[in-house]
Amino acid sequence: MRLVLLGPPGSGKGTQATRLKDFLKVPHISTGDLLRGEVAAGTELGKQAKAVMDAGNLVSDEILLGMLESRLAQADVANGFILDGYPRNLAQADALGQLLQRIGQPMDAAVQLEVPTELLVERIAGRAKAEGRADDNPESVRKRLQVYEDSTAPVINFYKQQGRLTVVDGVGELDEVTDRLIKALAPAKA
Repeated sequence: MRLVLLGPPGSGKGTQATRLKDFLKVPHISTGDLLRGEVAAGTELGKQAKAVMDAGNLVSDEILLGMLESRLAQADVANGFILDGYPRNLAQADALGQLLQRIGQPMDAAVQLEVPTELLVERIAGRAKAEGRADDNPESVRKRLQVYEDSTAPVINFYKQQGRLTVVDGVGELDEVTDRLIKALAPAKA
């Protein structure tokens, strides 16, 4: 199973990807984790990314795609993967599709976790308080959610037009949401 998990900050993508990887028996690939790992390992892509981040800029789609391609070449992804946090824009979605086609691992499904905005703000504020993160105040959270909506809504439409998008209610107990995801993925897994 090759799966893209979509959803705004606070929707539970990372938590659900961690739970799904055990069920699907495929690795959970977070682009944030990839980025931190490449920088820590001092790889060429990691050095490029570190220079960009040290300058206060966002890492380019090209660097992220290079890291992803490197990760997808590893043996543990032969039976699939769960992508969390990528693609975030149409250019990334298109580049991902081309990469997967080139390596002979076409995507099986894209799942969007749907959570109302007010609940997302509550979740992130609670997480910020627990982790002591001052940058997750309600105003900055709403701004991040708007950026997500502006850049990722086209990605959701992109997968919807391809007939690969499934929308799953991301509200409820962890087990309930996981069960909904597993049921939604059953046709793609078969």
